[in-house]
Amino acid sequence: MSTRERGIEPINVPTLQPPRGHYSHGVCAGGFVFVSGQLPITPDGERLVGAPFAAQAQQALENVATILNACGTSVSRLVQVRVYITNVDDWGAFNEVYAAWAGSAKPARAVVPVPALSHGVAIEIEATALAG
Repeated sequence: MSTRERGIEPINVPTLQPPRGHYSHGVCAGGFVFVSGQLPITPDGERLVGAPFAAQAQQALENVATILNACGTSVSRLVQVRVYITNVDDWGAFNEVYAAWAGSAKPARAVVPVPALSHGVAIEIEATALAG
């Protein structure tokens, strides 16, 4: 039985860099959209490794929003966001960028300090939203 037959629809957004592993940008299932961890990688493939933390956070958040929109939902329908950062001192900067991005949406959220992330970036973001 295929994933679609089981009610699981993988989503890959053609305007974003394709996943480099065995996963999809997101999955629609059970009335929810699950967004895979998004790094600060621009649609044309530039990894923002040397960019200021706020620029990295903004790009990762934009990637999340792009996937949500491709799945027919939006930031306003987020129910949970998990953020991994390599420097706990960046928490305040993240909160500032996130608040502007999320607007009136206030989903459940965790910010988790980690020792390192893929490609040497400073942030990775995953999310769950109600489907559109």
